Amino acid sequence: MQDLTLVMAQLDPLVGDIPGNADRAIEAVREARLEHKADVVVFPELFLTGYPPEDLLLRPSMETRLAAARERMAEKVARDVMVIIGYPGRREDGYFNLAGVLYNGEWLGEYAKQSLPNYLVFDEHRYFTPGDAPLVIEHGGARLGILICEDLWDGAPVRRARDAGADILVTLNASPYHRDKPAERLSLFADRAREVQRPVVYANQVGGQDELVFDGGSLVVDAAGELQVRAPHWQAGLMPVRFLGEAQGWRPEAGEIEPLLDAEESLYCALVTGVRDYVNKSGFKGVVLGLSGGIDSALSLAIAVDALGPDRVQAVMMPYHYTADISREDAAEQARRLGVHYEVLPIVSMVEAADETLAQSFAGAPQDTTEENLQSRCRGVLLMAISNKKGLMVLTTGNKSEMAVGYATLYGDMVGGYNALKDVYKTWVYRLATWRNAQEPVIPERVITRPPSAELAPDQQDSDSLPGYDVLDAILERYIEGDMSAEAIIDAGFDREAVYKVVKLVDRNEYKRRQAPVGVRVTSRGFGRDRRYPIVNRWQPGE
Repeated sequence: MQDLTLVMAQLDPLVGDIPGNADRAIEAVREARLEHKADVVVFPELFLTGYPPEDLLLRPSMETRLAAARERMAEKVARDVMVIIGYPGRREDGYFNLAGVLYNGEWLGEYAKQSLPNYLVFDEHRYFTPGDAPLVIEHGGARLGILICEDLWDGAPVRRARDAGADILVTLNASPYHRDKPAERLSLFADRAREVQRPVVYANQVGGQDELVFDGGSLVVDAAGELQVRAPHWQAGLMPVRFLGEAQGWRPEAGEIEPLLDAEESLYCALVTGVRDYVNKSGFKGVVLGLSGGIDSALSLAIAVDALGPDRVQAVMMPYHYTADISREDAAEQARRLGVHYEVLPIVSMVEAADETLAQSFAGAPQDTTEENLQSRCRGVLLMAISNKKGLMVLTTGNKSEMAVGYATLYGDMVGGYNALKDVYKTWVYRLATWRNAQEPVIPERVITRPPSAELAPDQQDSDSLPGYDVLDAILERYIEGDMSAEAIIDAGFDREAVYKVVKLVDRNEYKRRQAPVGVRVTSRGFGRDRRYPIVNRWQPGE
């Protein structure tokens, strides 16, 4: 009986760092050979450039840099182990998303991705030419059929690999996370394995890149679609699987199977990963955020501390006349519990100075949201000054529900470099805060239980301007993720006036979202890469 040890290199490349990514690969192969006696090591999609490289792919020097990296790998990679690694490449008949096969200092072949996704966050038709042929490589008696990410979702390239004689399907992936996706993947891969009666290897990237986060979870299913190995989610590492060559085919030996995380833990890990990698990869010393005593900033602070540690996080309370005493108390208490640097910077004098300066210009006009926005913009000025002086990135704290309907102030609470909660609905903010407190009570309980308020006017509550968040989020999910019309949402049982109010607010505030910081994408339809609507248009929301 033959056997073959394959190692899935679930790693976090840095986009654009081609020499560094090559060195990471060389070291990973050395470790896989030493610790796991690897025969084959599989890396994620486009590993040498990092994913997604976007318009870096159009740079004239890309091919030169990749050629140098591949030459270095051929010289330095451990012998007697086959390496399958992703990178782009310009060849005679096009520009391709490739998987290269390296063995004993020679590049034996390249597979070109056949199915190029061009939906949601994916834009591969902008860059690549689709491949049109399978690639099956024999090693250690096993015939490995190579695939890249969307090929597995499509299905046709899977059948072509089987028909070309593949015993094991090996897939390189850079599959972004969104809620419920780990379970979706497992179901799909099991179906594919059963369809072609071949085991499937799924090696995925881990880590954050701008708004995208990759959860890892590399896995192997057998020819019957049964899960045999799964790597941890949200952790970089090497995951081995041993294949046994038997009369009826190659069978993956049962190994470590990490359980799926529950919904709240998985989402919380995604947010921590996004913040950590954006701050670290961008080279910031840490973050500063406004801590208001409300639930959004409280959850954002907990995420920031879990991502970076308390020494790299500064929280600032910026009270005004309408800031409640309990908000001041709860902000101070949370800062104490988490051990962050905490300051109180009142904005009364700043707002009064702005009011005095604008008095003549505003003469005869009644007070309205303009005066409320001045408070928020004064806070933004202070946070950006701290950012400039200390080299800390401003972490904004608005959630998806607020961003959807424009319940945020341009150049005020929207000022900053990154937003952990940008794609998190308010109802999920409560779920995550409750989950985080169940691990350790870092958020004062009344922050979670008190009615939400922006505290920009006397006795103000969010419900004064918006439907209850249970209703609001249900409408928003149908309109944003489900692309349902207003009339279809009404037919689903929602109040007509509330639906039209919400969808009109969503459409009207596209201009704000275009100017908002990037943030972690955790739903199947985040603002930005996923949902690209014109700012000026005459589309009717009822259609």
